[in-house]
Amino acid sequence: MKKIVCLSGTTLFVALLFVTTWAQRPETKRGITPEDYFAFEFLSDPNLSPDGKWVVYVVTTIDQRQNRRQSNIWLVATDGSQPPRQLTNSPQSSNSPRWSPDGQYLAFLSSRPAGAESNTAQTNPQTNPQPNASPTPASSPMQAPTPEPTPTTPSTPGVSSALSTTSAAETPRTQVYLLPMQGGEPRRLTNLKNGASNVQWSPDGTRIVLLSRTGPSDEHPSRSDVRHYFHPSYKFNDTGWFDDKRSHIFVVDVKTGASKRITSGEDWNDTDPQWSPDGTRIAFVSDRTGKAFDESRNSDVWVISAAGGALTKISDHEEEDNNPRWSPDGRTIAFIGAVHERDHPKIWLAPSMGGAPSTLAAKDLDLIPSALAWVEHGRALYFGTGVKGEYHIFRIDVGAKTIQQVTHGARAVRGADINDQTGRMVYTVNDFKHLDDLYVADLNGQHERQLTHLNERLWHQLQLQDVERFTYKGADGWDIDGFLVKPVGWQAGKKYPLILSVHGGPAGQYGVDWFHEFQVYAARGWAVLYTNPRGSTGYGQRFERGIEGEWGRKDYTDIMNGVETALNKYSWLDRDRLGVTGGSYGGYMTNWIVGHTNMFKAAVTLRSVVDFISDEGTRDGAYGHRLDFGGDLFEKFDLYWERSPLKYAMNVKTPILILHSDNDYRVPLEQGEQWFRALQHFGVPSEIVIFPRENHNLTRTGEPKHLVESLNWQVYWFDRYLNGNTAAVAPDR
Repeated sequence: MKKIVCLSGTTLFVALLFVTTWAQRPETKRGITPEDYFAFEFLSDPNLSPDGKWVVYVVTTIDQRQNRRQSNIWLVATDGSQPPRQLTNSPQSSNSPRWSPDGQYLAFLSSRPAGAESNTAQTNPQTNPQPNASPTPASSPMQAPTPEPTPTTPSTPGVSSALSTTSAAETPRTQVYLLPMQGGEPRRLTNLKNGASNVQWSPDGTRIVLLSRTGPSDEHPSRSDVRHYFHPSYKFNDTGWFDDKRSHIFVVDVKTGASKRITSGEDWNDTDPQWSPDGTRIAFVSDRTGKAFDESRNSDVWVISAAGGALTKISDHEEEDNNPRWSPDGRTIAFIGAVHERDHPKIWLAPSMGGAPSTLAAKDLDLIPSALAWVEHGRALYFGTGVKGEYHIFRIDVGAKTIQQVTHGARAVRGADINDQTGRMVYTVNDFKHLDDLYVADLNGQHERQLTHLNERLWHQLQLQDVERFTYKGADGWDIDGFLVKPVGWQAGKKYPLILSVHGGPAGQYGVDWFHEFQVYAARGWAVLYTNPRGSTGYGQRFERGIEGEWGRKDYTDIMNGVETALNKYSWLDRDRLGVTGGSYGGYMTNWIVGHTNMFKAAVTLRSVVDFISDEGTRDGAYGHRLDFGGDLFEKFDLYWERSPLKYAMNVKTPILILHSDNDYRVPLEQGEQWFRALQHFGVPSEIVIFPRENHNLTRTGEPKHLVESLNWQVYWFDRYLNGNTAAVAPDR
């Protein structure tokens, strides 16, 4: 029986008035919090289909309950006619999607155990498009991904079910999976003992080249669990303690799943394999320098037959050569490399059969190129680079050696995948108020279209601040870029605290990128100042190398001049409520600053050096500061101590919070411990917080819970000492 509801004219008028008034109300926004990190969606690794009509990409979300990240593969049409759709939905992450040359299959990496493929979304023609077919009209209903039935036999042609068996007791390794894009279920292609990475299809689609780690202990396990080393490089920050395994190149037959290792060696790693256009050879990067675990970063480009055999050395510089890319005709290999340490890397062209490389120099290319791609049938190369706080795609003409900027704007454009045949490219874009989203454009940067809006709902809820750029004079009269963020709710006539943030590196740069912590500071009512002092990238080699021999001197002047400029330029900043923070090199400068001025009322130092002498003997890079100080520790012992913040601990009056990770091998925990004990000795208000299981990258890739907690510790400390909130409660209470 239908219910009939009658409204009087007055009731109806009031109801309509309420609806109209509510619709016209401005949306109430709130300040961002550290905990909003759990709701973020992160986009990465876009890959264009061969026909240019589709893009696959990775979306990473946070599982707060399990305290882990979860990555899955998504698909979207480049013409924007259909909303994005999820392709994988496994409890184990799926990454690195790569289209086969004919667009029929998608290779991807996952650590799901065999038999877990039922958690991957179906790709039948009713729920997902065929990549080489016309897109479904935008008005067509789109079904959500549904679980597959547990397979009993493989549906991918030629992939043996024997390759999909793993003991339940084994820890799953990352393996290669193939997903048929015209409908069907993914099947595991590889069963490599130590997993797979860096997948790339051969031009004819019959083979896949990849990397896997191998070592003597694979066949002859050690009888002892002690670590035994005979070279100075035995640990690395995000890797941990080295074992006997090294990265080598494997070629896998797509039809049979059979794999063949084509490089070997116990004293070097082979990386970044790239097929020649005819599929007969593979270019790669290796640190096989002839000296086991050379203390330098030297690596070179090599070429080997896809069947294995003799190697041809393509480059022979003292520094790192990387990013080899074949020209369309296969005659030339472009790569990025530097002749000497600390030189800016340049783009080089070398004969693929061997011969002297020549630099592809451009008079106005005084930047650091990355991610090469041939375009215009070999007439030009595209590359990415950071420039003055932004990150963009550039084009260099191979013949004329001229350079031009392709993408523009106050933003960071990264992760480009370029399809020269279709004349299109996709890339990710973020800016100061937005995390990465996916964009597509013509190769000239025109007709740009945004394809995803991952965090749009969250952005509508949050009051996010813009950043203002200004330029001032640093040491030697050099121009330095500064950036200032106003606090949320800023009002004329009021005074606001200021937090100075110093970036890491020092070879890095601040700019228009998204920074969660800066928005959190602003939401708490604090202004944020950050600068690009000498040593920063994006301003040319002279600027970057201007810090050599000057740590704690001219960089200090650059930074402090920025503080004074901001205080004079923005009269609403409160000189009596200044805070300072930074991580890595930024943490070093935080420690140095509070040892040389008492103008700051609070400091938070993260993963920071205080004693270069002990740091040199315990960090993951042996004697890594010899270029910073014009010699190694034993040649410049007094200078290493003179530039160590620990020497000036007796001058510190600023309350300091120390955040450090117990598995930080870049700046070992003992640095934080030394600083804490020295500050306690001199009666400085100080606390140390140590994060278990974390390394130097805590604030970027740490466990989600720890990453959020580290930001809450920063908020707690500045609230306590900048706002004078003596009732502030520590995050662990």
